[in-house]
Amino acid sequence: MPARRSLPAASEPPSTKGEATRAAVLAAAHKLFLRQGFHGTSMREIADEAGLAVGGIYNHFATKEDIFAAVLDAYHPYHVLLPALEQTEGENVEAFVRNAAEHVRRGIEGAETRLLPLVFMDLVEFRGRHMGRLARKLLPRFLPFFERFAQLPGRLRAMPPPILFRALLSLMVGYLITEMIYRNAKLQSRLSTNSRETFDGLIDIYLHGILAEREID
Repeated sequence: MPARRSLPAASEPPSTKGEATRAAVLAAAHKLFLRQGFHGTSMREIADEAGLAVGGIYNHFATKEDIFAAVLDAYHPYHVLLPALEQTEGENVEAFVRNAAEHVRRGIEGAETRLLPLVFMDLVEFRGRHMGRLARKLLPRFLPFFERFAQLPGRLRAMPPPILFRALLSLMVGYLITEMIYRNAKLQSRLSTNSRETFDGLIDIYLHGILAEREID
């Protein structure tokens, strides 16, 4: 029998046999989807990797696409990010955003290998259907965070919270994509910086833009 798979990083330890079986299926499917792709992975392979009979999977998931959607949710960092962002404090907008950014940096660490390939699969194979469902579920839970920092002291452009959220989301996705590209390409040039320096620089651009303040004559 194959060795038991590790649980998704954000999961609580399963408390029942059914939860343990479901967690084993998700861990096995996650490994196989990353290695072989969605269409290259069969239900039997998932069952074998999880140490189960195929029938044991159908007690929890009706289709392989249902498994994929559950894997995408289980390995998404929002499980860690939402509780952390709810506890974020700061005396002004900049301090608040930088403190929140540190939570985000820790929460998405490794997501370029653990999650991003699944996102690309969803975009190619399902036209983003499952990510769209996640977005509909998560956006109302993230918006209070942006509404909080919009009330803090500090010069803030008059923009709706959804735009502030989308700008930060675009920045984070871009960070993860370039992390994956740079690591795979093993870039050693002026275009390459360490991950922490890159992340901090992007947050600084989010807060202040790329134009230096003009000198007053």
